[in-house]
Amino acid sequence: MIRSYKGIAPTIPTSCYIDDSAQVIGDVILGENASVWMNAVIRGDVHEIRIGAHSNVQDCSVLHGMKQQYGVYLGEYVTVGHAVTLHGCVIEDRCLIGMGSIILNGARIGAGSIIAAGTLIPEKTIVEPGSLWMGSPGKFRRKLDEKDQESIMQYANNYLGYKESYLSEPRRWLTPSQ
Repeated sequence: MIRSYKGIAPTIPTSCYIDDSAQVIGDVILGENASVWMNAVIRGDVHEIRIGAHSNVQDCSVLHGMKQQYGVYLGEYVTVGHAVTLHGCVIEDRCLIGMGSIILNGARIGAGSIIAAGTLIPEKTIVEPGSLWMGSPGKFRRKLDEKDQESIMQYANNYLGYKESYLSEPRRWLTPSQ
């Protein structure tokens, strides 16, 4: 469902894929070729949310800000894995946010970084560009190499392919007997 809130409607280019089960509400702007997958919630009701070009927000993830303090900002070619919570944070370009991660208010994830699955990034944490963080709370593990950077881009490119496939598929609802 895509809907306005307090007179502000999401801005979604036609090159984007938004699954019918996703909730995109209020002050949300998506860049070209972004995608929002099954049951994701992007709630721009208390602060703005910006999702960069070629980025993807996967199944059951939640993006929300903190009233009058923190919005959510994703750069380009960002992959947000399944069931991630991004609350009032900044994710710079070419990052991979692993499944089940939680990134809290005021945190900033530097470009070309990986946040491992299940990692908790506390409020106001600064992750240097090109870093791998993991754990709860998250801690720096190592600098990423070229192979890691290629992996980040492969995830983003996979979702660009999935997006094109879903956009080309006719939308047809089936009943249980079909």
